[in-house]
Amino acid sequence: MTITCFIRYEIDPFKRDAFEEYSRNWGQAIPRAGVDLIGYFAPYEGSATTAYGVYNVDSLAAYEAYRTRLAASPEGRANYEFARRERFILKEDRMFLKRASTPHAEWVRP
Repeated sequence: MTITCFIRYEIDPFKRDAFEEYSRNWGQAIPRAGVDLIGYFAPYEGSATTAYGVYNVDSLAAYEAYRTRLAASPEGRANYEFARRERFILKEDRMFLKRASTPHAEWVRP
């Protein structure tokens, strides 16, 4: 069973560009560390401080192994340092969910 990790970020609204750079960096590093990245999502309309990162992992054990690989990679270390230095992330929460809605019907475009 695949589980999905949702990371909810509270970001500094005046440093959204830095969060977007951070997100693009993870767009390269996370898949290379062996995880199915769905994407990072920055504020667009509504809240100026809420952002998300979403990816699929096979299990919590696979998640722990992935985190070790990511932290050991040059890309991962550089991005963690970038976030620490620029301080655009004010708060970060993770939760793991399983998909409950499958199977899905075919998508019908109006």
